Amino acid sequence: MAAKLLANLLVMGSGILGRAVFQAYRKALENANKTGVAQETVKNVFKSSRAMTEQEARQVLGVTEHSSWDEIMQKYNSMFERNASGGSFYLQSKVHRAKECLETVYKQTSD
Repeated sequence: MAAKLLANLLVMGSGILGRAVFQAYRKALENANKTGVAQETVKNVFKSSRAMTEQEARQVLGVTEHSSWDEIMQKYNSMFERNASGGSFYLQSKVHRAKECLETVYKQTSD
């Protein structure tokens, strides 16, 4: 008898809790749409997923269009190692992505 009562309470409680969570989520989505937060979030997701441009890669590494591949690699090694030991993983990954971007550019021009 007590087990049946406990089971009924659990089922009813989970149903009520589920509806409350759903309503809160729906209300949060409505508020996000009203304030424009949802659109801004979608824009940021697409913006962050884009590939790094050649110009941005050159700015990250601090090189010019006339820099040789050896100069680029020296800058890359220096910045990568500096951020590897006690630096920022974010900056280290930016430096690595910049090298990858410029690597494709230099491979295309050498072919």
